[in-house]
Amino acid sequence: MKISRRNVIIGVGAGALSMRSIAAEAQLRPTPQETFGPFFPVQKPRHHGFNLAQIPGRRARALGQVIDLSGRVLRTDGTPVGDARIEIWQANAAGRYLNPIDKNPAPIDPNFEGVALLKSAADGRYRILTVKPGAYPDPAGGMRTPHIHFDVTSDEYRLVTQMYFPGEPLNEKDILVSTMQARHRDPALATCKSVESHDPEILKFEWDIVLLKA
Repeated sequence: MKISRRNVIIGVGAGALSMRSIAAEAQLRPTPQETFGPFFPVQKPRHHGFNLAQIPGRRARALGQVIDLSGRVLRTDGTPVGDARIEIWQANAAGRYLNPIDKNPAPIDPNFEGVALLKSAADGRYRILTVKPGAYPDPAGGMRTPHIHFDVTSDEYRLVTQMYFPGEPLNEKDILVSTMQARHRDPALATCKSVESHDPEILKFEWDIVLLKA
């Protein structure tokens, strides 16, 4: 069969387009930005560690369902972001923040500070052990679904976001989650995934954080 120069050019062009499409699909979508929220920590954590479920030096641990959350901090091209500064804050299992402006009547847990400051490893990995936060009333009269706040800073980018849990009944009604698509954000990118846990008393989740490149 005779192959013309024109067919070769078309074939090469189609191949180049195909490679570009594959490269485009390989790009990770960035984790959506979100509001700080009204309960940003007024004090930095006294203990710089991954375990929020137990304050060092105390025998008692925080009340509630213990969860193990891990993942990677990545760029949109899939490369890891090492040494990223990760600040985390959340409500306790009853839905109460330690922040003094939180007027929620839910009880404060004396064994839970709800704040952590850590850094990602060279391969971008991070891990925290904490308790699943409870829902709490929002200013509009609804209920905020359980979530954890993240403030992630690298040399190139800063991301402030909130991470949600899969299958929560309040997700569809949450004042932020329910409006994400209208605000051109994908809720799936802000929702962790449940994975198998080898400890029956601990729920395990994974969530990758994807940062834009400057």
